[in-house]
Amino acid sequence: MAFRFSNGLRGPAFLFNLLVVAPTLIAVVYFGLLASDVYVSESNFVVRSPDRGAPTGIGAALAGATGLGGASDESFSAKAYVESRDALRAINRNDAFKEAYSKDSIWFGERFGAFGVNDSFEDLYKHYLNKVKIETEVTSSISTLTVRAYTAKDAHAFNERILRMAEGTINRMNERSREDLIKFALAEVEDAKEQSRQAGAALASFRNRNGVVDPEIQATATLEMISKLQDQLITARTRLRQLRQFTPQNPQIPSIASQIQTLEAEIKAQNTSLTGSNKSLAANSAEYQRLFVENEFTDKQLAVALASLQEARNDARRQQVYVQRIAQPNLPDSPIEPRRLRSILATFALGLVAWGIASMLAAGIKEHAQ
Repeated sequence: MAFRFSNGLRGPAFLFNLLVVAPTLIAVVYFGLLASDVYVSESNFVVRSPDRGAPTGIGAALAGATGLGGASDESFSAKAYVESRDALRAINRNDAFKEAYSKDSIWFGERFGAFGVNDSFEDLYKHYLNKVKIETEVTSSISTLTVRAYTAKDAHAFNERILRMAEGTINRMNERSREDLIKFALAEVEDAKEQSRQAGAALASFRNRNGVVDPEIQATATLEMISKLQDQLITARTRLRQLRQFTPQNPQIPSIASQIQTLEAEIKAQNTSLTGSNKSLAANSAEYQRLFVENEFTDKQLAVALASLQEARNDARRQQVYVQRIAQPNLPDSPIEPRRLRSILATFALGLVAWGIASMLAAGIKEHAQ
């Protein structure tokens, strides 16, 4: 009796019923009677940057410092936000998402929190990730948002709302980038102003301390004066020699001699002011040149910083990146999941394959046993 029962369990009919008939019947019951209709809403969008020339110089440095990357970076940022718990909290305000997937009309095997089991926020988050999918195509940066729900209205509404949330994420990133860009440029301007102020103060202090505006200009004027004094000295000496030679008793001789002494003393004083002491124009020229060049450099640096600030403000007036919708969220007119007939046929086909393999194994074992 036991042997016959064992043979019956291993017979072809039993294997067929176990691997083909039973799974197919289960599939018919589930897909035909139990599984709830699923409506799918899809939308496509791409994150674009406005067409403009690439920044150069300090503009490029500012863009790098503030983290302004390509539009594809924002696409993946939008994807990360949509798949985050923050996105679920936003879309589940007033339990809208939870209630949409907890309706009594949904089969309890697919219903969220059926019978009060597994109804925590983390369970809802897992359910959310199962129903909301966003994929970004790397080469084209086109993102596809897919939402599955148990009514067409819910699928469309959640897709539209999530898409707006993605747009809001991009806009917030835009605003933060603008603020950082202007803040960075303002800091550069303030730093350049301070450096320019210090350089100007140092140059003014030098001029006040030494009583000169520009040592080079003053040295040129001193040289011209010395040249004129030397011409006068030559003329006076020539006239004195002539008077002593031809009219030794001329009363002008003492006056001219005194004039010559005065000219010689003045020429000596001017030469001393030019090169003869630590406070001479020659000694101060090197320090003046250093201060002057530093002042010129800080002024140019301030001009560049002001230009960069204006460029940053111009960038802030226009949108850095924006979401362009390629396909609006569709309102499905019929459920596309589950694919009932195809799923039943697939179950039947897989059962036949499994039955065929099991039958061959059973035949091989039986033949080996004999």
